[in-house]
Amino acid sequence: MENVLTVTYNHYLKKYARKLRKQGTYAEVLLWSILKKRQIKGYKFTRQKPINKYIVDFYCPKLHLAIEIDGISHDSKINEDLIRQKEIENQKIYFLRFPDDTVKENLQGVFEMIVNWINQYEAMNGIVNNNPVNIEW
Repeated sequence: MENVLTVTYNHYLKKYARKLRKQGTYAEVLLWSILKKRQIKGYKFTRQKPINKYIVDFYCPKLHLAIEIDGISHDSKINEDLIRQKEIENQKIYFLRFPDDTVKENLQGVFEMIVNWINQYEAMNGIVNNNPVNIEW
């Protein structure tokens, strides 16, 4: 049986999520270039995924993993972001956060952190995954 978590969300967010996908930041575009097309061990990620009453930058349903890129706009919203993250984690969703500058300056390092997280998740959950990582630098 697949280990996919069904997430609930406010359906009014779908239109806004679509708009956000069209207006992605440079860091989001960079990270999407390695997450799309199942390039990381065959896992499917989506962009600007509504979860509960929020939208996360990237989401993988099989891993129950949300990935957020924190830009300058997040500097003044640290407490709000923590509350938002807790509410999403309460739905059994894991979080990885990366500063915008880190994604832009060290994409390969961010990629390696994501792959390491996935490897740990697979090991802890007894998942055997022989799919390759299809990224060329």
